[in-house]
Amino acid sequence: MPVPFADLQLQYQTIKVEIDRAIAGVIRDNAFIRGSYVDAFEREFAEAAEVAHCVSCANGTDALYFALKAMKAKPGDEVITSAHSWISTAAMITHSGATVVFCDTDAATFTIDPVAIEAAITPRTVGIIPVHLYGQPADMDAIMAIAQKHELWVIEDCAQAHLARYKGRMVGTFGEVATYSFYPGKNLGAMGDAGAVVTNDAALAEHMTMLARHGGLVKHQHNIEGVNSRLDGMQAAILSAKLPHLAAWTVARQDAAKIYDAGLNQIADIVVPEVASSRDHVYHLYTIRHPRRDALAAHLNANGVQTAINYPTALPFLPAYARFGHRPEQFPNAHLDQGQILSLPMFAEITREQQDEVIELVRKF
Repeated sequence: MPVPFADLQLQYQTIKVEIDRAIAGVIRDNAFIRGSYVDAFEREFAEAAEVAHCVSCANGTDALYFALKAMKAKPGDEVITSAHSWISTAAMITHSGATVVFCDTDAATFTIDPVAIEAAITPRTVGIIPVHLYGQPADMDAIMAIAQKHELWVIEDCAQAHLARYKGRMVGTFGEVATYSFYPGKNLGAMGDAGAVVTNDAALAEHMTMLARHGGLVKHQHNIEGVNSRLDGMQAAILSAKLPHLAAWTVARQDAAKIYDAGLNQIADIVVPEVASSRDHVYHLYTIRHPRRDALAAHLNANGVQTAINYPTALPFLPAYARFGHRPEQFPNAHLDQGQILSLPMFAEITREQQDEVIELVRKF
């Protein structure tokens, strides 16, 4: 049977009445920009993320930019982040004026390696942005200890880690600021672009709010020069309708991961995702390793199973960062992973039959 990588239409059908009611309410109230639906979602997501303040914005990339500007990143500063992630994290460091410094990933978890962080710190280092990649928290105890030792700030990139926990504590509550994406395919996804920055610092929240709203909290009163990055009312209402389902969807993803683990971890050359001790993985992506990744992907795709590679080129080796002259031996884990990783179909509504189909096709390969 065909197995999609994700099935957003199926998710919609399961809560169609709630989504349609939310959309109709926005249209009825003409609440397209800002307004009560956005305010409500900000309150609701702050509660879900276990933080005091949520500042919504147009997308997860903008969220990173606002976080960096709030931490006063500037030319001459260096900010450390993971060598293997989506480019938004690194690009926003550059756009803030600072210089991005890449660190290798941990060989088991795909998350940033704290030992590499310590080795990368210089007198110009001001902050660290760990990415909770694929839905697994980074090693936040080690990262926060390094940050405290060297007096650095921490921004957590939680774009793929909604409701993930580290030692029982919600990701996004360790650093000064955390950022989220609500891109449609995320564990909590809008029906368009959307993002948010969260923090427990009221002053930082106010500053980031102004950055996202043309530099002011009240229309026509511009305290600073900001940008236009507002979450629209339609997306806010949709996210509010989906948010009550997120915990159950998360459990469904975790249960699906267990089925994959049991079916795949005895197959030669397949390395299933390793979850480190005291970390709750929320499986935005279920990413395996295989030495013949491209051939395996072609086999699955030819038999109706959609796959993805997240991400085929580690950041230091992209043309965008050729100016640094990075070499593979500087990032051995990220360089190895980029040629072996493969993300299998993963969504809350995936059926046992679909997973069995994927497992059997991998076994046949």
